[in-house]
Amino acid sequence: MKIYQGKSILKGITIGKILYYSKEEQMVQRRSITDTEAEWTRYEEAKEQASKQLNALYEKALKEVGETGAAIFEVHGMMLEDDDFNDSIKNMIEAQKVNAEYAVASTGDNFSLMFSQMDDEYFQARSADIKDIAERVVRILQGKNADGELGDEPVILAAKDLAPSETVQMDKSKLLGFVTELGSSNSHTAILARTMNIPALIGIPVSEEMNGKMAVIDGVKGELIVEPDEELLASYQEKKREEERQRELLLQLKGKEDVTLDGKKIRLYANIGSVGDVARVLANDADGIGLFRSEFLYLEKDTFPTEEEQFQAYRTVAETMAGKKVIIRTLDIGADKQADYFNLDHEENPAMGYRAIRICLDRPEIFKTQLRALLRASAYGNIGIMYPMIISVNEVLQAKKYVEEIKAELDEKGIPYGDVEQGVMIETPAAVMISAQLAREVDFFSLGTNDLTQYTLAIDRQNAKLDNIYDSHHPAVLEMIRMTVENGHKENCWVGICGELGADTTLTETFLKMGVDELSVSPGSVLPIREIIRKTKIGDGGF
Repeated sequence: MKIYQGKSILKGITIGKILYYSKEEQMVQRRSITDTEAEWTRYEEAKEQASKQLNALYEKALKEVGETGAAIFEVHGMMLEDDDFNDSIKNMIEAQKVNAEYAVASTGDNFSLMFSQMDDEYFQARSADIKDIAERVVRILQGKNADGELGDEPVILAAKDLAPSETVQMDKSKLLGFVTELGSSNSHTAILARTMNIPALIGIPVSEEMNGKMAVIDGVKGELIVEPDEELLASYQEKKREEERQRELLLQLKGKEDVTLDGKKIRLYANIGSVGDVARVLANDADGIGLFRSEFLYLEKDTFPTEEEQFQAYRTVAETMAGKKVIIRTLDIGADKQADYFNLDHEENPAMGYRAIRICLDRPEIFKTQLRALLRASAYGNIGIMYPMIISVNEVLQAKKYVEEIKAELDEKGIPYGDVEQGVMIETPAAVMISAQLAREVDFFSLGTNDLTQYTLAIDRQNAKLDNIYDSHHPAVLEMIRMTVENGHKENCWVGICGELGADTTLTETFLKMGVDELSVSPGSVLPIREIIRKTKIGDGGF
């Protein structure tokens, strides 16, 4: 039995076998071979297996996301059969007498570079596709599983680190919890763990030796216990049963109003990252969705999601929520959320760099595609649009101008849309200081406390070394929240909190007394927050 001490992302207990997850860095060695015919046969067999994988992925995607979403796998299958691609691999194997892995990897790099340097945007986008195809074939030749495959049984995932895009592509039903060596408790991968409501730890020295071993994640103590003895395992199984009993007690709050003892009604919403998360929203009885992180539609793809793909996702969520509010944050890419096909330059300080609304206003063709999809989907439910990383009134005015232009286009084509509320994320000190002016231009504010804390304290929330002084309860942060609520209400602008601080039960009463109108939290936090709301008396307020 070994006990590893880490830092908890989400409290709770989970028990299961560990799956060590390797990023598969595609370290391909060049080997000299003598039998070129046998090596070519190895490649053809691997190519056939890759083709079967892509067909299976296409069929799965067809059922889950429709024909448009599945098309990428069909494109990959066609590119895998491309004569130029295959001729290049064959020529390298025969002329240079090298192993198939090296020939595939080199050809993939060469074709990817060639596509990326073309002027045509379509062919530029194929650069990432050809790289993905080559990596898939190399994995097969090396006898490795595809990234994101967790097997048939639910597991505790152990990895050096996980990017949001990797986590998003995994089968969430197979994740009991995860532990990583790197990362921060304030990273977006950590936020995703909270959204999925699974115990998770960071700062655990993971190794391949853990693979397949029984383990316990103790999210209360921040411990990973590998191969616990029978007595300890039995005690944790009892603790887990007690957790489930407590959860059942909370379920008695389902259907109850989110209202304080003295009659103040609070909007209690949930945060999601994908269409699949809506089931957890409904299961936990949230009154709406206060934050749909639309960037995950981009992170889980190899190229820009089309207007139709986005429309279908937004429409599905809006229809499923059956008239309840669904607030969708426009694309918040950049910083720790990277997608290769955006071709974003490396930045020394990406958290303060080219990201979110800055990218959207600089690349209006991307932004307008999303806004059109959102407006079209608003005809099927109660959708609100929220703009992230705002620092000026001009940014809001430009975004609203695009919305009006698109409404005019839709009117001309006879395409319906709903009455859409527009709001902004308050997550920079600049936005707080001009919140009175911003409130005159929008319907609502939503405080993004993760970034607001980061920028207020000048602490990189991705830097694990600073976790000990990253204080989201800092008086300056709380004062900024209070100031935002006050300024918003003066202009009839309702104010919510959608950052991680919204689920901090030690501050729920404080927020209610500040006058916060809405709390949007991970689905699993809805009922615990409801319990506090219903036991709180605001009185005259005050903070």
